[in-house]
Amino acid sequence: MSRGEIVYDKIHFRHDPKWSSRLGPADGDGLLVCVACVIEMIESEEVASVRKSFALSGISGVLKCSPGALRELLRQDHGVSMRFITSLLGMHHTVEDPATLEKGHQVLVKLLLELQSEVSFRFVLDEIHKQLSDQLSVKGFLPTFNLLGTLLEAVPSVAHSLVTQYVPLLEHLCSALLYPDDALKASSLHVWLKLYGTAGGSAAQSVPIAIRDRVCILLLQTLANAGSPQLVNNCVGLLWLLVQLRETVSVLMNSPDNQVMCNENQIIHTNNSQILSQNQEQQSLDHCLLPLILKQLLLSGDEMLQVTSAKCIASVLVHSPSQYSTPFIKADVPEFLFDRLASTNNEVLLWSAYSCLVLLTEDPLFFTQCHSVYGIESLVRSLEETLRLSNLEVQKQGLLLLTQILERQPPNVRLFPSGPGFVAVSEAVIAGVSSSCMLVATQGASAASALFRLDHQSRPVQYRELEKLVEAITNRFSELPLLSPSHLRSNRSLKRSGPNCQASRSEGFLLQALVCFQAACRLAEECASEPVLKENTFTAPSKQSHAQDSLESLCYCLLHCCDSIWIPTIIRMCEHAPSAQILQYFYFILSSQFTLLPSLMPVFANKLASSGFYRLALENKGILCAGNRNPKLNASCCGFLQKLSMCLLSKSDPASGFYKYDWPSLLCEAPGLQLCEYKGQRATQYCLVIVLHLALQQGDRLLPDQIVFSSVLWMLCSVQEQGSCALPRSVLRSALYLLAMTQDKSRNLNGAPLNCISKALSSCQSFSSLYIHHPAFLHFICRYPELAEKFGPLVLELWLTKQAQHTDEGQTMADIQEKGEKIKSHADERQDKVPDTETMELVTLIEKYPAVIVTLLDMICTREAPLAERALGVLEVFLRGQSDYEVDLCAQLGPALLQALQRLSVENVGHGLGQGRNEQAGNSLPLVLRLLCVTQASDPPSSSSYSKMDGVHFKLLYHVSNIAGRLKPTNKESLLPALSYLYCCLSMSPAYCTDRAVSMLLSNSGLMNQLQTVLSSSSSTYTAPSLSPSACSFSALLCYIHLLLSSLITLQRVHSAQVHKSISWSLDTAVQRLLLQKRNTDDLLLAKYVVCQPWSRFLLYFLLSSGESCLLHPAILRLITLLLQHSSTVVLWEPDLLQVMEAVERRGVKEFSQEAAQALRLLLTQIQNSVLQTPPTEEHKQRARTMMEALGPHATSKSCTPCQPSKILRVGDVSICLSDFTLKAG
Repeated sequence: MSRGEIVYDKIHFRHDPKWSSRLGPADGDGLLVCVACVIEMIESEEVASVRKSFALSGISGVLKCSPGALRELLRQDHGVSMRFITSLLGMHHTVEDPATLEKGHQVLVKLLLELQSEVSFRFVLDEIHKQLSDQLSVKGFLPTFNLLGTLLEAVPSVAHSLVTQYVPLLEHLCSALLYPDDALKASSLHVWLKLYGTAGGSAAQSVPIAIRDRVCILLLQTLANAGSPQLVNNCVGLLWLLVQLRETVSVLMNSPDNQVMCNENQIIHTNNSQILSQNQEQQSLDHCLLPLILKQLLLSGDEMLQVTSAKCIASVLVHSPSQYSTPFIKADVPEFLFDRLASTNNEVLLWSAYSCLVLLTEDPLFFTQCHSVYGIESLVRSLEETLRLSNLEVQKQGLLLLTQILERQPPNVRLFPSGPGFVAVSEAVIAGVSSSCMLVATQGASAASALFRLDHQSRPVQYRELEKLVEAITNRFSELPLLSPSHLRSNRSLKRSGPNCQASRSEGFLLQALVCFQAACRLAEECASEPVLKENTFTAPSKQSHAQDSLESLCYCLLHCCDSIWIPTIIRMCEHAPSAQILQYFYFILSSQFTLLPSLMPVFANKLASSGFYRLALENKGILCAGNRNPKLNASCCGFLQKLSMCLLSKSDPASGFYKYDWPSLLCEAPGLQLCEYKGQRATQYCLVIVLHLALQQGDRLLPDQIVFSSVLWMLCSVQEQGSCALPRSVLRSALYLLAMTQDKSRNLNGAPLNCISKALSSCQSFSSLYIHHPAFLHFICRYPELAEKFGPLVLELWLTKQAQHTDEGQTMADIQEKGEKIKSHADERQDKVPDTETMELVTLIEKYPAVIVTLLDMICTREAPLAERALGVLEVFLRGQSDYEVDLCAQLGPALLQALQRLSVENVGHGLGQGRNEQAGNSLPLVLRLLCVTQASDPPSSSSYSKMDGVHFKLLYHVSNIAGRLKPTNKESLLPALSYLYCCLSMSPAYCTDRAVSMLLSNSGLMNQLQTVLSSSSSTYTAPSLSPSACSFSALLCYIHLLLSSLITLQRVHSAQVHKSISWSLDTAVQRLLLQKRNTDDLLLAKYVVCQPWSRFLLYFLLSSGESCLLHPAILRLITLLLQHSSTVVLWEPDLLQVMEAVERRGVKEFSQEAAQALRLLLTQIQNSVLQTPPTEEHKQRARTMMEALGPHATSKSCTPCQPSKILRVGDVSICLSDFTLKAG
């Protein structure tokens, strides 16, 4: 044979030329092949193996390079084709060289593929079976098995024919596994690998059951004793294929080690016997060899074997974890899997080991034998490395394993007894939650949920780590792609797109995050209920001061995250497409906050209610829970509404004594709905009333006002009509609130509904428990005379009592800045300060319903001092602030005041007014007199009382004069207003109307004695000026006596009235008091002749020289204003007014008190309107304008303005008729 031909020269001459051809490329440069020569060379024992190998190589090259050429040559005679195949098969007997045999196998397989003849394949199988049957020794099976393996590998379709038509051949393959030759066993297993590895598994399903079971048992025996790597690899490969079939898994797992070691006949008998009983099966599982074998593979140093072993374990367990996990656990396979986790970075091995352990954790025995405790540290270390890898599936599977262990670990066995262990697992979970893959992050959140179990917490509890977990989950919310309304409209298409779409992943993470946050809230509640955990008793002394690692810090973190992140995110995501599952956890989380930080819940509850959460919760219930749907959401929503409502109720009505069972589970659509003994429809109605009340209280109108008003009214009436028991106090209180708040937009009530409301109010033993401190409630009661007559006094009294609770803490005077400034009296403070809002609400009420005045007047006369004082204060503000009231208002008050004075006089007869046995009357007298003075000061100039001194006004004057004469001189509280009234009556009335009044007063010996007594005491006990309140009151008393005497003297001369008693008065003492008490500037304003006296200039100079604090006192500023107004020659621009302006500029107007600023504003206004002897320069005028602008806009309160419409100036405790300061020429 030459290099370019396959021709055996010794025999070629006798062959027909038709069997020779040049086979190769089309250009003719091919290989000359004689098929007959090739056949004879293969069959001849005389031809060397080298020559045969060369010929086979040439044929192989032709089959590869020239497909179809050899087939065309052999088609000339079918017999030659069969002889060629037979010669190749016969090499098993004639050739011993393995390489040549391997080439023969390759040529045979290629030739069969070239011929594509079913007959040829069947012929080959027949020949193989024949060769195996004729073999005297199993050892001779090796070449045949190698050929069969090569054939199955190249032509998989042959496998089906083999397992269905050549069962004896399969028996030979099984027998080979019993022969002690690793190469033969490896070759046999290779054939089985190809049989079971056929695509589709059709051949494997067709293997006879007896053969299948025999292969399984022999495989275990072979693998248990395998020595060569090739044999081990083939065994493991076949095992991997077998464990994927449920039937073979059952055989493998029910084959105990003693059965594997039995002989061939016993094995066959066992496989043909009936199915073992259940007890026998369990016994065989307990002694199963497969887990031991796979455990040995895990211990091998070959990572591929470890991977396959783990995959086999997982595959076995997938078929029936509950049935097959026990043998693996008893064989300690979990320990070896955990060890592999801690020692590898192979992603396939990690995933396989994770999967095995996940399946093993379904068996309680896994935890009973403490495999979780053994492996948790290895798992955590493995996760730390896994989360740095790029394979997301491995990360997800690892976190799933951690989740399973954390969820199923028995509570009595702790996984993390110490802090470091918990910190490590917490950090691993945080890394999972922070993964860029949303699916991994979702699994991390699931692990975090399980980690929040109480029995997983170390001692001491690592609260800071728990906070980090909560913050890590919360921080992912910013990455969630919130769906726009356009996306939400195509929600169905999103759901059809499957769980891998971005929207679905985001929703899945959000749901799992909610579960996790709920678990964190529940853990905080559990820790709070256990003192040891709450105080963290086992914390190291060095860490005791760390407030961040505390339960309170965790609770603050939960509340902050809930308030700032969770609530806005959930609301946005569920705004257009609410999810029942998400909202269920959401409302539970909101409910938990009320338990964790009770001190902050009033603010939190107000924020929720004012943000529309009542409406949101009720809408969610209506949409998602109607028809008994989503019962868990319904319960969660009701629990939230109940917690929210209880918090708001306890805040608005702390004394109500509300408890959880005082009212029903809000709007639960379930039988047995009740409010204590109230069941059925009423309970739901009561609940709705409370909810509407609380929502409206926070500004959320769930229903139109008209509907609420009519519905509540209908409920009240229907309860009474049906004769039901009295409404619960809480429900009645809420009903009253709703009626009051919605009355303005609803129709007025008539007799029947008013009677119903009156009965409902009367049914409550304590009206104060129904009281609502809101203006609408005041107006609602006073709107209807039927209600005002019965309940008006109670409502007003409670309003004033609540007002006192809000304003009990007095304010210090802001204008006391330097030593030596005068302390003002309480009356002055009350007059000058701006009335509070609650007082102004009562003023508004009086303007709308004047009958309230009578009620307040009755309170002044009959209630204790504090309440009576507050009632008087309201009437004072009302009377002083009126400018457009009806003319006869004060005239209508006259009879009531007269009646009050008469009653007080009678109650004090014989005991000295203010000192009688009736202490209440003594306390009420000064208040009634003060009110009388205020009424007098508020009486407009057009009132009839100015033109006629008769009727009620004369009677009032008479009673007041008698009272003044009977009072003790020390009773200044009553004497001051009495003298003020007498003085103002004389000064404000025209002279022609005062004849009877003057005569009556001059003939009142008691009054005259009283005036003489006070004047005498002032002369005999005169001391240096004092700033004490008692000294100021005495000075005011003297002022009134001087003013009254001046008026009496003047009018006595006008009317020539008879004087019955003379009064002595020292002019020297009066002048001395004026000159020496220059600092007591309030008294200086009270001398009516100051302006027109020649020494007024000297007085002004003395005051301006007394220091800046005195110069800028409000009283001094008002005095200068008065002097400018009535005598422009007394005050000079320079140096008087210029000195004042410079002092103001030095101090700055921002430092002025409200009273001082008002006095300065009046002075600047008077300067602009006055004509001075020395007019100011333009520069001075600009300075005055600048100062005026600095004071800013000011809405002058009528109660603080010195010049009243009645021409009465109120300074301290003294009222002055400004008409007394009028200068008359001549």
